[in-house]
Amino acid sequence: MPATQKPMRYGHTEGHTDVCFDDSGSCIVTCGSDGDVRIWEDLDDDDPKSINVGEKAYSCALKNGKLVTAVSNNTIQVHTFPEGVPDGILTRFTTNANHVVFNGDGTKIAAGSSDFLVKIVDVMDCSQQKTFRGHDAPVLSLSFDPKDIFLASSSCDGSVKVWQISDQTCPISWPLLQKCNDVVNAKSICRLAWQPKSGKLLAVPVEKSVKLYKRETWSNQFDLSDDLISQTLNIVTWSPCGQYLAAGSINGLIIIWNVETKNCIERVKHEKGYAICGLSWHPTCGQIAYTDAEGNLGLLENVCDPSGKMSNSKVSSRVEKDYNDLFDGDDTSNVGDCLNDNAVKTHSFSKGIVNDEEDDDDLMLASGRPRQRSHILEDDENSVDVTMLKIGSSLFKEEEDDQGGSIHNLPVVTSQRPFYDGPMPTPRQKPFQSGSTPLHLTHRFMVWNSIGIIRCYNDEQDNAIDVEFHDTSIHHATHLLNTFNYTVADLSHEAVLLACESTDELASKLHCLHLSSWDSSKEWIVDMPPNEDIEAICLGQGWAAAATSSLLLRLFTIGGVQKEVFSLPGPIVSMAGHGEQLVIVYHRGTGFDGDQCLGVQLLELGKKKKQILHGDPLPLTRKSYLVWVGFSAEGTPCYVDSEGIVRMLNRGLGHTWTPVCNTREHCKGKSDHYWVVGIHENPQQLRCIPCKGSRFPPTLPRPAVAVLSFKLPYCQTATEKGQMEEQYWRSVIFHNHLDYLAKNGYEYEESAKNQATKEQQELLLKMLALSCKLEREFRCVELAGLMTQNAVNLAIKYASRSRRLILAQRLGELAVEKAAELAATQAEEEEEEDFRKKLNVGYSNTSTEWSQPRLRNQVEEDTEDNGEADNTEENTEIHKHGAVTSSSQGRINPFKVSGNSREPAISVSSGRSTNILDTMNKSSKKSTALNRATDNEKSPVIKPLIPKPKPKQASAASFFQKRTSQADRTEEVKEENPKNSSSETPAVCPQNTENQRPKTGFQMWLEENRSNILSDNPDFSDEADIIKEGMVRFKVLSSEERKAWAAKAKGGTASDGAEEKKRNVWSCF
Repeated sequence: MPATQKPMRYGHTEGHTDVCFDDSGSCIVTCGSDGDVRIWEDLDDDDPKSINVGEKAYSCALKNGKLVTAVSNNTIQVHTFPEGVPDGILTRFTTNANHVVFNGDGTKIAAGSSDFLVKIVDVMDCSQQKTFRGHDAPVLSLSFDPKDIFLASSSCDGSVKVWQISDQTCPISWPLLQKCNDVVNAKSICRLAWQPKSGKLLAVPVEKSVKLYKRETWSNQFDLSDDLISQTLNIVTWSPCGQYLAAGSINGLIIIWNVETKNCIERVKHEKGYAICGLSWHPTCGQIAYTDAEGNLGLLENVCDPSGKMSNSKVSSRVEKDYNDLFDGDDTSNVGDCLNDNAVKTHSFSKGIVNDEEDDDDLMLASGRPRQRSHILEDDENSVDVTMLKIGSSLFKEEEDDQGGSIHNLPVVTSQRPFYDGPMPTPRQKPFQSGSTPLHLTHRFMVWNSIGIIRCYNDEQDNAIDVEFHDTSIHHATHLLNTFNYTVADLSHEAVLLACESTDELASKLHCLHLSSWDSSKEWIVDMPPNEDIEAICLGQGWAAAATSSLLLRLFTIGGVQKEVFSLPGPIVSMAGHGEQLVIVYHRGTGFDGDQCLGVQLLELGKKKKQILHGDPLPLTRKSYLVWVGFSAEGTPCYVDSEGIVRMLNRGLGHTWTPVCNTREHCKGKSDHYWVVGIHENPQQLRCIPCKGSRFPPTLPRPAVAVLSFKLPYCQTATEKGQMEEQYWRSVIFHNHLDYLAKNGYEYEESAKNQATKEQQELLLKMLALSCKLEREFRCVELAGLMTQNAVNLAIKYASRSRRLILAQRLGELAVEKAAELAATQAEEEEEEDFRKKLNVGYSNTSTEWSQPRLRNQVEEDTEDNGEADNTEENTEIHKHGAVTSSSQGRINPFKVSGNSREPAISVSSGRSTNILDTMNKSSKKSTALNRATDNEKSPVIKPLIPKPKPKQASAASFFQKRTSQADRTEEVKEENPKNSSSETPAVCPQNTENQRPKTGFQMWLEENRSNILSDNPDFSDEADIIKEGMVRFKVLSSEERKAWAAKAKGGTASDGAEEKKRNVWSCF
């Protein structure tokens, strides 16, 4: 039987929870261990009416406008319904009352208590009471006979008794249950029930089956069971028609039987396997409300029509709807209304066919496994499966002698409709605004973010909007009349943005209050086209965006100028803005089995507009949905799902999403949640509001904001190694925004980056020391691969002092590899910078990157002034036949003459035989010296929207100067002509200027390709832009092509004389 299981929702705090419907079935009433009775209009009601009846409420019953509860103060109380006004106490016990029920006409109630007593009380006259004594332990449950003749009760003494109400005698007692001393220790609460209307059968849940006893004879007619029942049954309830019986087990299984055929027609599993302790059948339609022992409320729909017929339709028509829903894009169900895996079940023909009494062509299969889809889908909906006709006809003939009202009496099946038995689609979640509470609330938050709060009041007295800023220096609080019934809002430092849906008379409107405007007109309103509603809005720096129901995203300037309009790939879910960034989350497809299928786009709306994320899938926890999306205060996209997982964009790992916090770990109770309002990366803070027993906070009293810490889901974080690994990678992720800010030309604190690097290297060194103690030397080398050059040098010293010479040698080799890679990179960059400086003559007054080499030169000058230049230059003496060749200096600044000759001479041969550890120690001194010099110099401030690369790290440059000079000396030794060595004389340094320098390969390439660059980029008017684009294209060339251009610039292969001249020129410096 294809019932639909709606997702469980929070109802009460953890503990026993009871449930019932009102007389008309329009409300669901629950009570729980928090002492509240809640009245729900439906399962999606996020603001139920709550009535506090005591410290704890164990049971509730509702009839004729009277709400009766069994409360922890040992009383049975009555309240008016739905007003909830106290109407007195019906009776008292010496201990807690465990169960209370109404009789058929609502004139009497029966209550059982832990003091072993059962009482029947007249509702209108509580003095009319009857007390039943006979149980030897607390009473578990009660059930009135529909004819008011008998009362059944179960007890912890293991017995189930039937009482004669008139004379208070016990005609029968069965020892069916396991004995215990209290309700909390009972294996089952044994909620028994009489069959409605006739009262012919009494159903008692016993172990893994339901025993049915016949009225008056009290004989066990039969038992109902199923192979899937693995735990004890806890509760039973009848359908109003009396033909179906539902039972719930202590492991969350709900079973429904057809009592007449004894067939199991439905099996539904609780999504988390909690014990079912409340079960109530809707009085008029096929719904079953149920509660568990953790305070949650659930609902089964489309079960059985209480009149005795199948609900609305048969299995085939319901399944056909599910099949068609796969391609239905107009799903308007709520977020949690997903279908259960067990919702589609069919049954074999051996048990008969169930169908409506009306002349309908729909076919329902009774019990067993579904047929193959290929056997049922047909090209023509009027065609008929011959096998199905034969089976249907034979069954019809077998059952045609049954009485007319039987559910087996069916017409001949004449057609068959499509059947789908695959995964069930998940209804799409509706659009929402991050930081807002549900729309149906009269007092709600329209938005709560790091800027301020917008509240909306919509009641009989007022319909207004209040805007409040956290920092009142930005703007004072504002009170607005909500005349257009605005439903979504956003808030930034610059403006307040509001939007409303369309009505029959008015179009959907976008309303902006431009707070930072310097003129007198601070408001503008834009009407959307007909039949187009705004579903989500957001604000950025200087712009506003609105996503509409027409799958369009409309951009506006903050002053109201319409900008770009583009189509969305799917229905909008939510979006957020920060600075120039815009993140959009939309439905990229249909999810299945409770999962949402969402996509995300990330755009940058600055001068150079570009798309970072191109509709990538948005990762969510299984069976969860999106509840918040936005940016950290530093501009990193983040989002939160309904399971409390916070994820952040990891720009350092290919724009992947990394979970950085699980708010559920901070919740004290399972029904508690945290409502996120802001994320900060420095300091690392997750700002949110704790919600006790709810997913969102109330507007009054003003909620308090809590700060949670971040924690990446790394393994074995209880160990020292796991803690340090989590701390290191969390530091890396949470400081990626500094690289993003520097790359995009925003201001940032250089000290913050230096401090982060220091912390990360300290953690790596600690992990390396721990690995050394554990004799994990291979792991030490892996850790060293993540270190900077200085940290590697320290690691080498640590390994040497720890007498791990093999590890020290490995680390030395790793350091050499790092040095070689960085040397090659630096050499290429230096050549490009020198060329930029040459081409930038005449552009020195412009604030561009061409003036950047001056910063490096200044660093070098400061280094020399501080006396640290001894380790940054080398003069090598090469002895050959008693002659000394001219010294060569490291490539620090080829245009700066230095008279420093204090560097001791080192021979090439001795350099080659030097121990690698000694070499690394010397390099460490050099890089340390220049690091100190760099730290003394204040880093340049990077202004927004003015791209200017950061100054190069002097530590990396100084480390490679020694190796570069050694390479130059080696080349000189190889190229030196021994025949001319005796006649060598120092060359006179020519007065060489930049204009006299020969052209480089890049210059010649740029001259030939300038026209191509200009044709591809006609907006380039500045020479700097042409050179920058040319450098990008030149880098893409292969190394062979670049060498060919370099050789072409030299006029072919260089002659010996030219090489000699080049050496002499460089030796002059």
